[in-house]
Amino acid sequence: MFKRNLITEIKKAALDYPVVTITGPRQSGKTTLARMAFPKKDYANLEEPETRRFAIEDPKGFLKKYETGVIIDEAHKAPELFSYIQVLADQRGKNGQFILTGSHHFLLLEAISQSLAGRAAIFHLLPLSSEELKNAGIYPTGLNELLLKGCYPRIYDQDLDPYRWYGNYVNTYLERDVRSIKKVDDLMLFQRFMKLVAARSGCVLNYANIANDLGVSNNTVKGWMSILEASFIIFLLPPYHRNFNKRVIKSPKLYFYDTGLLCYLMDIQATAVLDIHPLRGQIFETLIVSDFMKQYYHKGLKPRLFFWRDKTGHEIDCLIEKGVDIYPAEIKSSQTVNDAHFEHLDYWKKLVKFEKSFLIYGGSSVHKRHGCEILPYDHIERLIV
Repeated sequence: MFKRNLITEIKKAALDYPVVTITGPRQSGKTTLARMAFPKKDYANLEEPETRRFAIEDPKGFLKKYETGVIIDEAHKAPELFSYIQVLADQRGKNGQFILTGSHHFLLLEAISQSLAGRAAIFHLLPLSSEELKNAGIYPTGLNELLLKGCYPRIYDQDLDPYRWYGNYVNTYLERDVRSIKKVDDLMLFQRFMKLVAARSGCVLNYANIANDLGVSNNTVKGWMSILEASFIIFLLPPYHRNFNKRVIKSPKLYFYDTGLLCYLMDIQATAVLDIHPLRGQIFETLIVSDFMKQYYHKGLKPRLFFWRDKTGHEIDCLIEKGVDIYPAEIKSSQTVNDAHFEHLDYWKKLVKFEKSFLIYGGSSVHKRHGCEILPYDHIERLIV
């Protein structure tokens, strides 16, 4: 059981809202977090068929069992409950009554927007951040081990083989989540789609390119991509295009939330493979940008991250917006820093004034060059907030 940074935020929210909702991917630790934060509350898991049937067929009777409040796991599986939760939240007039968790972001938000708007605080729990790994004393000793293992709590808690665990994870995801979010007849084709998407983590999203490789329509790819987003497998990093001309690329970049899952889908089974893998740079960039996302979400904040690229090839891997300021960050997987790494940052300086810039790399020393703060990959916690 690892202490999660989000626990402070959800406890605060329970003082102000009758309903607190925790979403995130399967196995990210939502249930553990909810029960650690609210140990005195009753617990109901709607994954259990009998419990789910009771909640769907007799929502009044189900909720009457929990007059002092309850943690409801996978709450989206019984959308019939939400209207009754609204009535009880208003009648009782007490905050922190209902703690809802769910692994389907879109389904849960749809139910909340229809019945619980203004009554629910919503949080996202992702796999462990670099800070949480360090606080628990389980941060991997090498970069390749970190990339391969990823950050799902169970792998560390039970010292599991990551490749085998992610294989089971994908199979469970396909059978349970993909089928329940949207009808997908050919799960083998969807798994091939996931592998194609994995090879594009850290790249600008191009639906037509994926559709051509897969032999399906653009609309099919868009629909399937929304499934991956809804279940917190991937996220899209928006482009930054304020005050720039039409030469700027305006499509988002695609990233996986976890490099361990990414490595599994790329069939990377050993750390030694990562040293020579042609997509090592993209995997490393995924590690850094996904950790930035965790820093925001685990503080209960909306991410303020972007990337920038123009049609002539100039690019900034990540832009961090803080108030009126924007900080550029370049991400390089190499263990040494050379002058070529600053090319795009130097170009950005001609376009935008900024106080700080960062170069995050696979090495181990903290220093400055070209007026830029150079940070190792294991020094990025709290860079965002």
